[in-house]
Amino acid sequence: MKFKLLISIILVFSGLASAQTQNIELDNRLDWFKKAKLGIFIHWGYYGVNGVTESWSMYHKKISYQDYMQQGEKFTANKYNPEEWAELFKKIGAQYVVMTTKHHDGVALWDTKLSHLNMIEKTPAKRDLVAPYAKALRKNGLKVGLYYSLCDWSHPDYDVVFPRPNTKKDYPQKGQKKMDSWERFVLFYQGQLKELSSQFNPDLYWFDGDWEKSEEQWHSKALKDSLLSWNPNVIVNSRLNQYGDYKTPEQGVPVVRPEGPWEFCMTMNDNWGYYPSDTNYKPASQIIRTFVEVISKGGNLLLNIGPKPDGTIATEQKELLETLGDWINKHRSAVFETTAGLPYGHFYGPTLTSKDRKKIYLCLFDDPKNYIQLTGIQNKVAGIKVLGSNEELAFTRNGGAAWNNIPVILRINIPKDENLNKYVSIIEVSLEDELKLYRGHGNAVELND
Repeated sequence: MKFKLLISIILVFSGLASAQTQNIELDNRLDWFKKAKLGIFIHWGYYGVNGVTESWSMYHKKISYQDYMQQGEKFTANKYNPEEWAELFKKIGAQYVVMTTKHHDGVALWDTKLSHLNMIEKTPAKRDLVAPYAKALRKNGLKVGLYYSLCDWSHPDYDVVFPRPNTKKDYPQKGQKKMDSWERFVLFYQGQLKELSSQFNPDLYWFDGDWEKSEEQWHSKALKDSLLSWNPNVIVNSRLNQYGDYKTPEQGVPVVRPEGPWEFCMTMNDNWGYYPSDTNYKPASQIIRTFVEVISKGGNLLLNIGPKPDGTIATEQKELLETLGDWINKHRSAVFETTAGLPYGHFYGPTLTSKDRKKIYLCLFDDPKNYIQLTGIQNKVAGIKVLGSNEELAFTRNGGAAWNNIPVILRINIPKDENLNKYVSIIEVSLEDELKLYRGHGNAVELND
């Protein structure tokens, strides 16, 4: 009996140790991601030729499979310059980039040997588009992300809800006749991921389409194990059923901060791919405010662009990227040297705190009136200034009762009009020591000082 108890105790502690080791390994893998703040999402594919919804236009039967695939005849990539892309992304402050290597339509942007639906065999581009992308990013110190759709709406062994001709000619399946259809498909998609891993060794995989099957059908755990065996440092988004490393909500900023590491992915207009008739671009002010709101909650913004079929970036998209970059470069210390901000109640707007917890950054979405108010800060304030102009702001501590642990209001003078940023102004509050917050419910002043 004692022996069994001893074995049970050993197993429990072994399990705890194993879990602790896995958590440490996960933290190490995610270290760069949690500091990144800005990533660029790239949706590039056939759909940009006619300006239709990427893959989904087939799904919703707005275009036939044949007409959708015929777009490949005009996908030239003849002005594709990944070095220019990478230099632009680096200049604006992005730390990582994620590009679609294969969307749900099954068209691969690299030289896959497992499908004839690729850039080399089906388009005038006649070249691998992922290899130069990965090379250019690494040359510029950016992390390489690869989007890969688990589903493939062109594969003959993958069931679809729209009319599709026999596509077996596009998928070599030698020696697989005795396998059932799903086994063949799993072998196919895992083989493509092996190609991507061995050829490009990405820092991040951005999966999509996992909702169409269960984790057992996808073999999600086995896939995650394989990815880590190919690259122990790779990280994976949440769309691998239960085996992702971080959350990735899209299009609507979470009202409540997600737990753990996360990113928010968002289009500039209403579509992910190049869609020339979609001119409903978000104003620069909205993109910058969204960026500030996301990083104030501890996340990254993964901002999408949809290059044209020739490989150029639309003027509207490039201008929005550059405007965001100008704002970031003017406020770099508040962006890259910070973590998530104060909890609700201390300041009515987004905030950030420096990594050493000795600075608070107040983000002003609107021009302040009368004064700027900060409450519940128990530290002495060393100084306050406007980032970008270095204007020093006078301040007054008002009310409260420090001897009875009742917080004061910090009343900060308004900056000069010329020092307020047209998008988001940042006020830097420097503290004499590490941040101490009052999070109580208030007290009666029973003994005046």
